[in-house]
Amino acid sequence: MRPTFINPLILSLLGAFTATMNAQTNLLTVQSTEKQTALLELYTSEGCSSCPPAEAWLSHLKESPGLWEDFVPVAFHVDYWDYLGWRDSWGAKQFSDRQRVYAERWRSDSVYTPEFVLNGSEWRDWTGHKGVPAGSAAVVGVLTATSSDTNHWQVSFAPASLSKMQYEVHAALLGSGLKSSVKAGENRGRQLSHDFVALKLVNAPLVRHENLVTGEFVLDARQSSSLARLAVVVWVNKAGSLEPLQAAGGWLASP
Repeated sequence: MRPTFINPLILSLLGAFTATMNAQTNLLTVQSTEKQTALLELYTSEGCSSCPPAEAWLSHLKESPGLWEDFVPVAFHVDYWDYLGWRDSWGAKQFSDRQRVYAERWRSDSVYTPEFVLNGSEWRDWTGHKGVPAGSAAVVGVLTATSSDTNHWQVSFAPASLSKMQYEVHAALLGSGLKSSVKAGENRGRQLSHDFVALKLVNAPLVRHENLVTGEFVLDARQSSSLARLAVVVWVNKAGSLEPLQAAGGWLASP
């Protein structure tokens, strides 16, 4: 294995960033390794009768040893099934729009649920997998997000190779152990359970410092403290692109 040489300036900047964060109390950190961590997205809805099996499959990943290290999962509930008479409490136009942007880039005329997206590409083989395919195994760089209050977050990404690329970060607050008694629509009369549900989604630009990029975002978990279990996931991509380069995530403290 060839040794990895890191620019001393990058180490200095990263060290200063880390030192500043360590000065805070109750520090919470989610961090990737240098190898790519896969981002697994599920587009789903309580109004869709085909979605519960996909959500059950996603839920079983809570027990996977690769969770947060090999992959990070996010369930985006869309709102375009609400017309059937049941409004999905977790559905949002923001998530439907994200799926539609994917469809446009794939030159698809429509969107559907349940749909899995793995590392920015449509993934239809989930039913045959007990686990989730990991990232590409390529060395892409280390992504770190840190907070002392689960509200204000600082993020840094150290790409594995020098590049003038502009980056942005996306972050989602997830809720697990959620339950809903559906009164209308295709799942009328069913008690549904959900995990890794996107409760909030934000994005922010990252500022370059040589080969280290940093930024911050606000993702307030305190307003969701009554939920059974919370997690945070972050991923970084080229500015203007949906394809993730690196991802990280982890559970927050139980409420």
